[in-house]
Amino acid sequence: MPKMSDTMTEGVISKWYKKVGDKIKTGEVVADIETDKATMEFESYQEGTLLYIGVETGKAVPVDAIIAVIGKEGEDYKSLLKEVPAKPAEKKEEPAVPAKAKAVEPKKEPVAEKKPEPVAKAAPTTDTFVDGRTKASPLAKKLAEDKGIDLNKILGSGEGGRIVKRDVDWYKPSMFPAGGILNQPVVDKEGFDEVAVSQMRKTIAKRLSESKFTAPHFYLTMEINMDNAIHTRESINAVTDVKISFNDLIIKAAAAALRLNPKVNSSWLGDKIRYNHHIHIGVAIALEEGLLVPVVRFADNKTLTQIAAEVKAYSQKAKDKKLQPSDWEGNTFTISNLGMFGIEDFTAIINTPDACILAVGGIKEIPVVRNGAVVPGNVMKVTLSCDHRVVDGVTGSTFLKTLKYFLENPVILLGQTSI
Repeated sequence: MPKMSDTMTEGVISKWYKKVGDKIKTGEVVADIETDKATMEFESYQEGTLLYIGVETGKAVPVDAIIAVIGKEGEDYKSLLKEVPAKPAEKKEEPAVPAKAKAVEPKKEPVAEKKPEPVAKAAPTTDTFVDGRTKASPLAKKLAEDKGIDLNKILGSGEGGRIVKRDVDWYKPSMFPAGGILNQPVVDKEGFDEVAVSQMRKTIAKRLSESKFTAPHFYLTMEINMDNAIHTRESINAVTDVKISFNDLIIKAAAAALRLNPKVNSSWLGDKIRYNHHIHIGVAIALEEGLLVPVVRFADNKTLTQIAAEVKAYSQKAKDKKLQPSDWEGNTFTISNLGMFGIEDFTAIINTPDACILAVGGIKEIPVVRNGAVVPGNVMKVTLSCDHRVVDGVTGSTFLKTLKYFLENPVILLGQTSI
């Protein structure tokens, strides 16, 4: 079992492409291995015949344990296995998760009826309906009509449960069970499902626990007026092939703010603090299996369209489980954005070794006071989680103030470079 990432301690064979007796060439893919970060292809370093497979699909084994033997056809490999130290073999047989999964699999039948998904439990409240009619913005209604989507199947994230454009954009038929969200069977028997913890989820649990319980977190929240950012984004997208998102604007603004506030672009190393000269921004991408954080390197030197194209490529690679260790290593600052899911504000756990992480909420239209008059405005809340061992309140506040300035005056971000 090869060590495919710096934090990998064991791997799971998710698929074998070869069987015993098959001929294998150097560089040929033999198996897919699920690591703590992604599922990666395992290529053979030698050529020969696959004589032995020692790990079944779905089983976890520690790094350096024997998973297969390649040699000459008819060669005696059993004597080789006897020479392998007993310790790796013992580890291979007793990982806690696979053993649990083995015992759990047959117990699926006690679950009489499939439990509704969490989304279904949060069925639309009466706020979503007025006199039997669905509350939705005109744009949301038009989009739903164009896409052939029944508005009654969409949960609104706007004011009072109102359906807005983002709800239609993010709607998928699989979000709701068949038969509609209000006509699900009543579960009157206790039941549950248990699944083995994936390598990715194990690593997420370990790293975030270490961060939360080791680094003394404190949080700074600020509101940012996004009116100019909205207009700038619309203008850029009208003339470019690569469409930028608000998250791309935030990445660019954060990189510029980090350049002016280098103490935030830092790491705690125990007996010293590292102040990074380069700016590598990790972008949190949510998957069903967990959270991956690929890195936009030298983000302050890249244009908005370059950032947009890179993040889009990372997102697709993450969904396809094709991210490589070089894609997620080296971050100096991290951004986690839940605004597209209707979240107004939240706090995030620091992604070590970074000293800070920026949690970004959604853009909300609210009344604001401008020049003594109450007018409509688009406001976004951001929360900076700081490691108090490295970053003090004033340092974090100055960074947020700089970020706010760039996002409220986004034309400055374009500078002398192309879009």
